[in-house]
Amino acid sequence: MALAYHRKYRPRQLEDLVGQEENIAILKRAAQEDRLGQAYLFYGPRGTGKTTTARLLAKLLNCEKRNSDKKFMASGEPCGECKTCQEIDGVSAIDLIEIDAASNRGIDEMRNLKENIRTVPASSKYKIYIIDEAHMLTREAANALLKTLEEPPAHAAIILATTEYEKLPPTITSRVQRFIFRKLSKMTILKKLERIAKEEKIDIEESALELIAALAEGSLRDAESLLDQVSSMASHNGKQEKITLAYVESMTGRVGFKTVCEVAEFIVKRDLKNALGALSKLEEEGHDPVRFTRDLIHYLRKATSLKLNPDLAETFQSDLTGEELEELKKISGPIDAKQMALLLRSLIRAYADMRYSPFALIPLEVALEENLS
Repeated sequence: MALAYHRKYRPRQLEDLVGQEENIAILKRAAQEDRLGQAYLFYGPRGTGKTTTARLLAKLLNCEKRNSDKKFMASGEPCGECKTCQEIDGVSAIDLIEIDAASNRGIDEMRNLKENIRTVPASSKYKIYIIDEAHMLTREAANALLKTLEEPPAHAAIILATTEYEKLPPTITSRVQRFIFRKLSKMTILKKLERIAKEEKIDIEESALELIAALAEGSLRDAESLLDQVSSMASHNGKQEKITLAYVESMTGRVGFKTVCEVAEFIVKRDLKNALGALSKLEEEGHDPVRFTRDLIHYLRKATSLKLNPDLAETFQSDLTGEELEELKKISGPIDAKQMALLLRSLIRAYADMRYSPFALIPLEVALEENLS
């Protein structure tokens, strides 16, 4: 059975992680100075590398070469070659216990952890617990975990991961080292997708890869999974067909940057006739008008911000290619900021109405008619 891309291309060393440079620098420095802790909390959006970093931290703590070779320890990386590193990479390390708090959220599970963590590791230096979706723990379960977090046994480490930091009680967050994981930029995701496509010999248009990167909304795992799905569906009888932008659009119901840009240009020019015509075409092709409206709002917001502050072009470079940024600059030129602010308010209201309306496209058309006619 073929490995999913997000597992096949999971980073094996800290330096392989993308988009979380500050966190990696801190952990690497701690590893170099042999000052890794025993209780951590990684929090941030899905697919940003929290669990991957937790597994890398487990490798650092238990790497046989690192623990026996002080010179190698100065590299701040696991060797990836010893028995322990390979077992962790192969998801077969018996001293690495991963707990999904979404389905193991009760006090009994945490009491079991409290009892089991006292036993020494079977074959490694440390017994390591990774508790994913930690915000799902019940209040009683979280309370049962407090003492263990504050004073874990010398042979153990606990790493919590969550997408909803605010739901964790302060009694938990105050007992751990906290690291925030931020959404990845579109360009960061795109570069990783390009490497995977090259490695897997996937024939795919650059614009199609750009759409996949944009659809992931900051989650590298989502992008890798979507690329995996798209490449699988484009394969027939062992032969890989060229993956086009139109193919990805039809499969996901989303449209690429050029289509959003085209409609935005009609709006800026107050060309209601062509704007409505473009919307009608999108509906006929089966694209999701709700998601399109959200993309349009984000695009027009960027164009307006760029009009008011041209220095933002440097910030937008992380989410736009050079060609896309030039197009955005071109569209932002004739924008009337006050009129666009009114239109954006109308579009946001339309977006809210569209999500619950049986006539999804009508609120968007009405918003344009009210502001452009």
